[in-house]
Amino acid sequence: MNLVPEFDPMGFNVAALQLRSYRQQILASNLANADTPGYQARDVAFDATLREQMQGLQYQPRLALRGSDLHHLGTGRSALDGPALLYRAALQTSIDGNTVDPDVERAHFAENTLGFEAAAALLGSTVRSRQMALTGQP
Repeated sequence: MNLVPEFDPMGFNVAALQLRSYRQQILASNLANADTPGYQARDVAFDATLREQMQGLQYQPRLALRGSDLHHLGTGRSALDGPALLYRAALQTSIDGNTVDPDVERAHFAENTLGFEAAAALLGSTVRSRQMALTGQP
């Protein structure tokens, strides 16, 4: 009896790519609002969120939206569908209450971009190795 769950590299990399993409949107929003008075920088606890997703805890919308007519537009993906957004602790709040530090945001953006590229490369490698295993050809 195997008590250790099997590791699925494809599922892991897909989940990591989705979460990295979501985080990239949040970080870009922070940078876009660097001069907005009162804007609070947001982020996602990447490691904890990915761990929860891999343990099978899927995020459900906190607010269920239903249309009453077939012609209503779809609700689409919103921040309510994703992981909980956290407020970034400000190193130094500006006079107008904005907590975005562009240098910190750019550093997180670059780090997240590298993680996204690594996950994409690993996913591509996994797909190629599975394709080779099925077809016998590279």
